[in-house]
Amino acid sequence: MERSVDFSSEEQMQRVLGINDRNLPYIEALLGCDMYVKGNTVSCLSKDETVVNRFQQLIARLQRVSEQQHYFSESEIFMEFQSLKHASITLDEVLLPQTDAKPYILVHNRFAYPKGPRQETYIKSMEENQIVFGIGPAGTGKTFLAVAYALSQLLSGKRHKLILTRPIVEAGENLGFLPGDLAQKINPYLRPLYDAMESMISVQNIRRLEENGSIEIAPLAYMRGRSLQNAIVILDEAQNTTREQMQMFLTRLGENSSAIITGDISQVDLPRNKDSGLVHAMHILKDIEGLDFVLFDSRDVVRSRIVSHIIDAYAQDLNQQKRSSL
Repeated sequence: MERSVDFSSEEQMQRVLGINDRNLPYIEALLGCDMYVKGNTVSCLSKDETVVNRFQQLIARLQRVSEQQHYFSESEIFMEFQSLKHASITLDEVLLPQTDAKPYILVHNRFAYPKGPRQETYIKSMEENQIVFGIGPAGTGKTFLAVAYALSQLLSGKRHKLILTRPIVEAGENLGFLPGDLAQKINPYLRPLYDAMESMISVQNIRRLEENGSIEIAPLAYMRGRSLQNAIVILDEAQNTTREQMQMFLTRLGENSSAIITGDISQVDLPRNKDSGLVHAMHILKDIEGLDFVLFDSRDVVRSRIVSHIIDAYAQDLNQQKRSSL
């Protein structure tokens, strides 16, 4: 059977299918069907009615989202496909007009849009709460969006300082002695945060903000005794904090300060006799007003399709190990 979808303009078609229809083979692989383009119409051929229905729903979702952003990447298409695949909605519901515009983050004339419903929730939560925990596997965008939001707060003048911190715990490897001053010693640990910043603003601007004290990097152990005013703080790799460290960190926040805590509880590198402060916080802090937890899973992975499958495989293996040990 065959289903077709019309685009309102050539520009809308290019946003969804890419220049020279470069996204078409990827969409075909996701859906498992043959597709072809004629004029401003894209069609899908498949013997499976579920496939052609999903084709209509996916293209409709992409058309709607294309009104708010420019050209789609493969990861963004995959995110929309994942959302569609795991949601029980009809084509009529997909085509309903949106009542609320998607939230976004503006950093130095660059926009960061959410690539899925969980990321939308995450952005809204950062806007509405003083403390937000973004917890989930690698590739879900939790660190990138945290950095983008923190930079937007700093550059708009709503916060006077951005502090980047994390526990200095090695991921199963002994890196040995690191030369240099404090910033140079912990820079490798904070590299993911810098990668996110550099995708939003130039390296020169980052250096300037560091030199004037607007951006500060600090090991978590150096946060003890401080009272943070007019600051936004990102605690990355929070699964490697101890209970005591997490309590110490959360009680540093002073007037007009907020915190974003990110971590993946499936990748704890603490010694076996130490409990994760992030896991503990999930159990005891969930009912506090002004504090929110946003939980990501493999369906929210935007890095690539294979990363999502890898996360699921490791989770399945862990569950089998737990069952066999009972």
